[in-house]
Formats: sequence, structure tokens, C-alpha cells
Amino acid sequence: MLRDQLLELLEPVVGGLGYELWELEYVTRPGGGLLRVYIDSDAGIGLDDCERVSRAVSAVMDQADPIAAAYTLEVSSPGLDRVLRTQRHFARCIDALVRVELSTPLNGRKRFSGRLMSVQPGQITLQVDDDRVELPIEAIHKARVVPEV
Repeated sequence: MLRDQLLELLEPVVGGLGYELWELEYVTRPGGGLLRVYIDSDAGIGLDDCERVSRAVSAVMDQADPIAAAYTLEVSSPGLDRVLRTQRHFARCIDALVRVELSTPLNGRKRFSGRLMSVQPGQITLQVDDDRVELPIEAIHKARVVPEV
């Protein structure tokens, strides 16, 4: 799968610059694709960070050429409403308010919003109103942090 190939290619590049490759997505569209690379660090992400990573990623992508068609590269922070996909993502967002959608219903329900209380191997626990709900990570279709201002 292209996504896995891109992650394998770009994680060492981004990590070598001192950033975390939070997420990436490749979208095909008329006139060429769009490769979005989301980076993070404990110190936050600024424009200079994005430019630095963009130059390094461009060089590696030009050399490896994993995408045959023309594409545009965007590098940015994952933002306050960041996507949560991996166990590592969830672990970094303990105590955050999150919105989760499952692939298949659990007890007749697919959507959950609540406070992320804990992360164990293969599952997360949310505080949803007065209940604690355990959700298997592999059953999660989409998950995002809900910004609290």
C-alpha cells in the first residue's frame, strides 16, 4: 500500500530532523495528487519547521520516486483537532476530549465523544458522560481531538 511505503520512507527523514511524523495522506485529484505530511514536536511547529521538513522530504521523494504522477507536497502541524490513528497518538492525548467513530457498532452505537482516560495495548478507554467505555483501536474508523478553548 502506498501509504505504508510513504511512512516507511519518510519517518526516518522526519525523525532525523528532530520531528515526529504524526500522519500523512495522499489524495488523488484532477491535475495531480496532494501529499500532506503532518509533523509534530514537543516545542510545537512553526513555519520554519515546515519549510525544513518540506525540503528534506522533497529531496527523498525525488530520489525514491514512489509516486509516479505529479503531486503537490504540503507539510504542516497536525493542528489542535489532530487525527488519532495509532496507539502512540492516543497515548500522547490522554485527558483530551476526543470524538471517535467506529467501523462497526458497539452495543448499537458507532459514535462516541468523551475524555480519553487511558490507553492499553489495543484499546482506549473514554469517559462518556457517567460511563467508561472501552473501544478496540482496530475498530476505530476515525478519531480526532476536540479542541477545548
